[in-house]
Amino acid sequence: MIQVTKVKKIFHDNNVQLSVQAINMIKEDIDRKLRKMAERCKNGNVKRLTPQTYHIALGHLKEYLK
Repeated sequence: MIQVTKVKKIFHDNNVQLSVQAINMIKEDIDRKLRKMAERCKNGNVKRLTPQTYHIALGHLKEYLK
């Protein structure tokens, strides 16, 4: 789901080597975060994620309820 070449470049630009296991862990972490964002949208009754509703996917509800 992620572009491994982009991930590698980001780390390479910061002089950090990545093992295959680390890349796999990054993929799994991104997958978990995306699933959680989708769950928050569902629980927040968001049918279409837009820039205006993105805060719901991030779980930043308190900041916008003020």
